[in-house]
Amino acid sequence: MDTNRTETDGRDITADDTGDSDRRTTRIPDTDGRFVVPLRGVAVDSETRCAHWDSPVDVVALRFGCCEAYYPCDACHDAVTNHEAEPWPRDRFDESAALCGRCRATLPARVFLDADDACPRCGVAFNPGCRAHVDRYFEV
Repeated sequence: MDTNRTETDGRDITADDTGDSDRRTTRIPDTDGRFVVPLRGVAVDSETRCAHWDSPVDVVALRFGCCEAYYPCDACHDAVTNHEAEPWPRDRFDESAALCGRCRATLPARVFLDADDACPRCGVAFNPGCRAHVDRYFEV
């Protein structure tokens, strides 16, 4: 993907070769102002798809225990932070740890993990492949 990057208010705004200026790369200490939670990542669109995971079902961002911020994926975390990722701790599973990129609902970890790969609020499908590496995001 060809990208054009410009610096705007501390954020890199990335437009792909189709001119999609809705994609943003946000690095610490900044967060993406389009979201009500602190969210960072690489080429993130308005529904939380990123440079690494960009299918119609990649519409969730997960909160990491190390920095309390949300990222579309662990590769985004590693790309835009300066510390090792730590999954969301089991003793905090009743706190919000997932963001639906479609309806913007924040979901407790326990609710997200029990949701059968769909948002319990709006019904949008989440990527079922994420279950294969749930340990990267949640202390299991």
